[in-house]
Amino acid sequence: MCCHLTALSAGLALDLLLGDPHCLPHPVKLMGRLIGALTKRYNKGSYSPKKKRRLGGFLVLIVLLVFSGAAAVLTILFYRLSIILGIIFEMIVSYQCIAAKSLYKESMAVSKALNSDDLSKARQRLKMIVGRDTERLERDGIIRAAVETVAENTSDGVIAPLLFLFIGGPTLGIIYKAVNTMDSMIGYKNERFIDFGRCAARLDDVFNFIPARLSALLMILSSFFGGKSYDGKNAYRIWKRDRRNHSSPNSAQCESAAAGALSIRLGGPSYYFGKLYEKPFIGDDIRPVKPGDIGLTNRLMFISELLCYLLCTAAIFMTGKLILIFQ
Repeated sequence: MCCHLTALSAGLALDLLLGDPHCLPHPVKLMGRLIGALTKRYNKGSYSPKKKRRLGGFLVLIVLLVFSGAAAVLTILFYRLSIILGIIFEMIVSYQCIAAKSLYKESMAVSKALNSDDLSKARQRLKMIVGRDTERLERDGIIRAAVETVAENTSDGVIAPLLFLFIGGPTLGIIYKAVNTMDSMIGYKNERFIDFGRCAARLDDVFNFIPARLSALLMILSSFFGGKSYDGKNAYRIWKRDRRNHSSPNSAQCESAAAGALSIRLGGPSYYFGKLYEKPFIGDDIRPVKPGDIGLTNRLMFISELLCYLLCTAAIFMTGKLILIFQ
């Protein structure tokens, strides 16, 4: 228990200090290469929808087996060689599974470009962290897109991996990152991936069902501690009302909490791969958006991360004490 908590705490600290240096090897990059290679091989336009769904499921199985197996074997191996080596390995995996600092840096680069009135650069930086088309976005659209991605990734990139790491160590943490990476690469509802990526998209929905809702509740709670810039009561009200305003069962959870906390409106029509998608609005248009809202959403993310860490740590110690009672 102590080794697991020490490694995870150190990994969390490393993420907050260093972020994700692009020069270092990263498991998500390896996942991306494998997913890309398998997609190129199996997602043929001439295949029937049924065959695409079957092969898409096969891709999911291969990726999960490869990376979960590698994580499990390496964890066991390093801990058997030395407790110190085991802790270091688990620390590195934990560090690479959590993306709070990277999300903060990339989103604040958008905010900085907006504050300099450089919309072209803002669109360019935004494109690195969102899946939608950014070329048509004006100032307010850029701000909304950045706030939405920080809010949504508070769950996908921070709270969810933190929960899975707490529960299952490096193996479950890597499994979650593999599921999330597959969804981000092939889980689109366009002509190319609607069938091939169906398994990956649905699996991601399952894995994020509880974390997304917990993340939203943590963001609501964080809005009460974050200062006068937030409206905690409105965060809860908008979350209850708009948390289902998305085609995904999970995406609007954190977006609605953030929209309510900031008293702004998110969502609405967006372009993806050149096609306009009519998406419902989230939140009320109480005030106009501003570049500072990106930073305020990041603050909610960091407070939510701290609260999640404290809750999980408390749960580990309580479980440990319960185990000792029954021994």
